[in-house]
Amino acid sequence: MKLKRTLSALADIVFPPRCLTCTEIVDHQRNSPFCPDCFSKIHFIRSPLCPCCGTPFTGADRYDHLCGDCITTKSVFAVARAVGRYETILLEAIHRFKYNGKIYIGEILGRLMAEYTYPSFNITKNSLIVPVPLHSKKLRERGFNQSLILAREISKKFSIPLDFMTLRRYVNTEPQISLGKKERESNVHGAFSVTDPDKIKGQRIILVDDVFTSGSTVKECARVLMKNKAVAIAVITLARAV
Repeated sequence: MKLKRTLSALADIVFPPRCLTCTEIVDHQRNSPFCPDCFSKIHFIRSPLCPCCGTPFTGADRYDHLCGDCITTKSVFAVARAVGRYETILLEAIHRFKYNGKIYIGEILGRLMAEYTYPSFNITKNSLIVPVPLHSKKLRERGFNQSLILAREISKKFSIPLDFMTLRRYVNTEPQISLGKKERESNVHGAFSVTDPDKIKGQRIILVDDVFTSGSTVKECARVLMKNKAVAIAVITLARAV
């Protein structure tokens, strides 16, 4: 252990840690992948929020309460939480990871997800971690599944088994970004399937993705997992579009 700390200290001298977005040298003792200026620009999601879907509230809202959608429509997942809003610094870090192939950034962001304290949610109460899968064609194009890289760090932190083979995406749907809410739901309906129901039955599952936008993708994944007799689904994303 002492040798490991010594080697780590030497590495910091030769290759000092830098901020994920502005590349300024950061103090490793801060235990943050961002410099103080960039860190201050991240809008972390905390209470008040919807205790079910995790929608953050602003303005006069002071306490957690169900949002309008969760009042009128029963959610297929039990809870959804995100680290921060999908904007400014967090958006830039995700884009560098996801679209520029900076896998090491994804590993750092995954550790951020694992260490974050989510309002009214305990990761350790769950028994299995499942990343949202990519279609095989998309996986070949990108070379990695960003959700798997994030999920792996959460799995390591809490020693919760990781399953990235049982939930599969068999339909190569068109990109969600240009679609409206109803179109997004139709686009992903039937796109996912479970290869071995016995691995899902009785599990309390954490479903991991990078960004929660309309929620259509994670809802469809959760629907399929619940259909295969999972006990409950919790969704964790790095960011949330608000």
